[in-house]
Amino acid sequence: MKLFQNTLSLRLNKTSVKAKGKSFFVKLFLYALLFGVVYAFIFPFLYMVITAMKTSSDLNDITVNWIPRSIKFENFTIAFRALNYTNALKNTLFMSVVTLIGHLISCSMAGYAFARYSFKGKNMLFFIVLLSIIVPIQTLIIPTYLMFSSVKLVNTAWPMIIPTFFGMGLRGGLFIFLFRQFFIGLPKELEEAAKIDGCSFMKAFFVIVLPIAKPTLLVASVLSVVWHWNASFEASIYLSSEALKPLASKIDVIVEYVMNPPQELFDKMSSGSSEQVINVAVLMAGCFLILFPLIAIFAVIQRYFMEGMERSGLVE
Repeated sequence: MKLFQNTLSLRLNKTSVKAKGKSFFVKLFLYALLFGVVYAFIFPFLYMVITAMKTSSDLNDITVNWIPRSIKFENFTIAFRALNYTNALKNTLFMSVVTLIGHLISCSMAGYAFARYSFKGKNMLFFIVLLSIIVPIQTLIIPTYLMFSSVKLVNTAWPMIIPTFFGMGLRGGLFIFLFRQFFIGLPKELEEAAKIDGCSFMKAFFVIVLPIAKPTLLVASVLSVVWHWNASFEASIYLSSEALKPLASKIDVIVEYVMNPPQELFDKMSSGSSEQVINVAVLMAGCFLILFPLIAIFAVIQRYFMEGMERSGLVE
């Protein structure tokens, strides 16, 4: 009997050791995979920050890769001036906030209508909404431009703002889909109780239903702000005045200076050589200045954003 127990105990120990060994290698593989994915995402950002602090000599030296010989913070000052940062930031904030308000109001109401009401042509309309998600804006820009040009709205921010108040604009169809998915999961007893208490449709929606949709509102807000903040295509088409352009469109100014630098953009050095004032390092510094407000905002609300993603139906 003791021999049997010892044999059984020995086998169990061997099985436990094998299981621990397999668990260790599985964890090691998962961590290695995770490290590789993180590196792939963070590499462009690290390259941007490190390059933004390089001098012209470091940029031209192939032996200088990750660690600059000297750090030049003046690149950020040059990029700040080249971008006309203060004015461009005001334009970006204005367009991002106003388009956000338009998306939240129109897309939430459209999503609620698709989730709660039955009407003729509902499926076809929802199909068009889904189609708008995958149709690139470049295919519609010519007729849209002609339409706004006919009413004298070109070279203003209105061509980018007005469509958001009608459930369209940049990724408007996706926001309608998100709100629809969330409202489908809400019990209908909420609206029925509101009707019994004498609430109208609008009051029930804005006072009872919409506050419950805070997770989806947060997700839609973050996505809308990020996409409009980084959008440069529409602004480059509709806006010709430099004073009206947002940050994402102003980066083209630095790119043009880097590719075709005017003679006045060279500083004469004491040795008699010349150094280009606006170069790739300044371009990277400009990109960092454009992204920094978004990074700061996301760092504050990332926990709430991830919770909203889980509850909005986007990952289901």
